[in-house]
Amino acid sequence: MRGLLRYLLKNYAFLLFLILEVIAFTLIFNFNKYQQVKYLNSSNRITASIYNSFNAVGSYFRLASVNRKLAEENAHLKSVLGKLPYLELSGDTLLDSLEVKDSLYRYISAKVINNSVDNQNNYITLNKGRKHGIKPDQGIINPDGIVGVITNVSESYSLGFSVLNKRWGASAKLKKSGTFGPLSWDGRDSEFVFLNGIPFHVDLAVGDTVVTSSYSSAFPEDIMIGTVYSIDQPSGENYYHIQVKLAVDFRALSYVDVINNLKVEEINNLESTIDK
Repeated sequence: MRGLLRYLLKNYAFLLFLILEVIAFTLIFNFNKYQQVKYLNSSNRITASIYNSFNAVGSYFRLASVNRKLAEENAHLKSVLGKLPYLELSGDTLLDSLEVKDSLYRYISAKVINNSVDNQNNYITLNKGRKHGIKPDQGIINPDGIVGVITNVSESYSLGFSVLNKRWGASAKLKKSGTFGPLSWDGRDSEFVFLNGIPFHVDLAVGDTVVTSSYSSAFPEDIMIGTVYSIDQPSGENYYHIQVKLAVDFRALSYVDVINNLKVEEINNLESTIDK
């Protein structure tokens, strides 16, 4: 202890300098938007590169599962395309592009290089960024359902809230009745979220499907979220307490699609004209 005290007394000037430097940089990044953005972009790029290196090892051991899911999705897509009257598919046909002029959405494939599930506010890091067309507020999905929404973007990587984040909740609806309400996560189980704002007069049952509503620019309507797992009618309240079992296994995320809503800027510009 005496040795430590002698060291601190001997080097107090240098230690005081370090403390003041930390305080100064903290104030700069917290109260100056430009420096804050530069710091976030730089830190995201460095941490994403580290995550990418570690993820490469884990991805090798998940190849069998990923290939199986891709094969199932390709088979489903071929089945859907085969039903369209204006498309004819043969066994060796390769569709380089399929442009639907009235389409509202485009999809950008990305790989999950980091994903937390055990925190109160969980995040997902992807290996695609600004140069790939990724922007904040774009939705994230996989073949099973919704995953989250983009929040921060650097040149080559992006970061987003997952559904398992108490700061964010998607707009959802019961597919059977069309009644909508916000999702929320209580920070406990990574398999479940809650659907709020559904009044008692709505007819619902365990097993009912929950999908995205039309009240979101991040997701198309009717994207799978999960199924009703339990229903409670609290006394003295007007709304159900609905627990939803998520369709996505957040502990086994590999590849996702980021949704680019081609009309979102036009919608936002129109809504900004409203006198609030």
